[in-house]
Amino acid sequence: MPSNAGPAQDDKHAAPPLPAPLAVPVADSHTHLDMQSGTVEEGLAKAASVGVTTVVQVGCDLAGSRWAAETAAAHDGVHAAVALHPNEAPRIVHGDPDGWSRQGARVAGGDAALDDALAEIDRLAALAQVKGVGETGLDYFRTGPEGKEAQERSFRAHIEIAKRHGKALVIHDRDAHADVLRVLKEEGAPERTVFHCYSGDADMAEICAREGYYMSFAGNVTFKNAQNLRDALAVAPAELILVETDAPFLTPAPYRGRPNAPYLIPVTVRAMAAVRGTDEDTLATALAANTARAFGY
Repeated sequence: MPSNAGPAQDDKHAAPPLPAPLAVPVADSHTHLDMQSGTVEEGLAKAASVGVTTVVQVGCDLAGSRWAAETAAAHDGVHAAVALHPNEAPRIVHGDPDGWSRQGARVAGGDAALDDALAEIDRLAALAQVKGVGETGLDYFRTGPEGKEAQERSFRAHIEIAKRHGKALVIHDRDAHADVLRVLKEEGAPERTVFHCYSGDADMAEICAREGYYMSFAGNVTFKNAQNLRDALAVAPAELILVETDAPFLTPAPYRGRPNAPYLIPVTVRAMAAVRGTDEDTLATALAANTARAFGY
């Protein structure tokens, strides 16, 4: 062991070091501050110190969505998105309090319970500090066939809420590309639609580009086995690209497996610039403008 090695350097679970600051400030288009260690103020200050001056705080259930709205109201650099995560909808319908829910009480279950939850999301979506409705969509990785109906019903309701309030739609799409695109076509996508943690390939990126959908890339674009994401990033129009952490998840290489946070956005931005063959300042300028346009702030 080198004599200058300390516990934090040796601990694979320790927070990664601060990256070099970006010269052009950018936004983290999707993060979960409520799932990260430390205070909101500490996290925002750390991010700002490396040029990440704005974050979109995303709710996944009623408690998290209320928290997102409250946090955005209290901090100028925070905007909120509110929703029932695709995996939350089946839990509400079937009366299962596990998973995303942090409210501590068993819900009654059934369609009426989902209607009540959606009504609360609708109320929150009307708030000025709430700039997005999401993350919503479809997830066939963690929810089986028995949950598909509730997921799709919830997704369609979120699309309607986003359109009625003029807010961005933030999509969670896992192993469900064709059905997500189908529902968007059937319902009519909002003017501003963001594929959070874009997970498709180059062919899907071309479909999204034709429809004007934003594609937000997370730290997994740096993973060795994610060539499909790099191929998509390479063909995506510059004006439709966003960057995110999805923190505390998807920490970029070389820190994969360690805690993620908004201050690590520069690592992903630099990797994205390399994929696109551009300099980081040019990319950061586009990312900042795109995120502000996508979320309307």
